Amino acid sequence: MAHWLVKSEPGDWSWQDQLSVKKEPWDGVRNFQAQKNMRAMAVGDDVFFYHSGKERAIVGLCRVAVGPYPDPDDATGRFCLVDLTAVRTAPQPVTLSEIKAEKDLADIPLVRQSRLSVMPLSTDAFDKVSRMAGLDQ
Repeated sequence: MAHWLVKSEPGDWSWQDQLSVKKEPWDGVRNFQAQKNMRAMAVGDDVFFYHSGKERAIVGLCRVAVGPYPDPDDATGRFCLVDLTAVRTAPQPVTLSEIKAEKDLADIPLVRQSRLSVMPLSTDAFDKVSRMAGLDQ
């Protein structure tokens, strides 16, 4: 199983929106590196849900419910979607500042490539953030 982080502006699609549906296509991703990451996602992978913008915090945990499939809104056939299901709200949201303060997390893509909207996380980084968020209990 792999681990991921996806980012969304709360005004576009929030954690509350994600909680309100059984599963939801993760759409609108047009960056080729983010698309490459989405193509590597598999059913059952864990995904942190990160609010970008002013909040800048991991607020929940999702799971990949449907693996990569063609984006029906893309006539070129270059882009894909995955469907995500909300698993659990983070008891303690983890802010970007808190992540940057952790030496063990200095090399994660959220710190190094802050504009990337879909990114992989190592198991060690995922476990550390899970503990920080209270999601490991």
